[in-house]
Amino acid sequence: MDARLNFFAGATDSKVFKHLMTAGKAMKDSALPAATLELVSLRVSQINGCAVCIDMHTKDATAAGETALRLNLVAAWREATVFTEAERAALELAEEGTRVADAAGGVGDDVWASAAKHYDEEQLVALVLLISFMNLANRMNIITRQPAGDYQPGQMH
Repeated sequence: MDARLNFFAGATDSKVFKHLMTAGKAMKDSALPAATLELVSLRVSQINGCAVCIDMHTKDATAAGETALRLNLVAAWREATVFTEAERAALELAEEGTRVADAAGGVGDDVWASAAKHYDEEQLVALVLLISFMNLANRMNIITRQPAGDYQPGQMH
């Protein structure tokens, strides 16, 4: 499959896309634990069906030492025993933040309180930005049919 657009082709496209990539890098450098960052990125991408982001975050997480077991269980995290309570809170926030069109009322107070119990304000800001950023990236990639499978760990960093 060929992509419909090359985000680096035009002067304006390239400039805007580079700013988005810089924002993504800043999130990687946030106070959010690296494992949480990759798990949340993967889960949002699974929900949205973004193959290129699933490819990227699975490979980056593996390169950073994440186990195949945990990566394989992200889609079923509620029934899995391999995630910490903090990771579970982040995954739940990611799901409700991604499914805002499906959830009457958006992110519930109980979901927010659970996340706030495990993450400080700086980390919560990073989580909210990450969830929002991943939804943006997923939509850009899905709309333009960016192909998956060839990503090399660390390629976009």
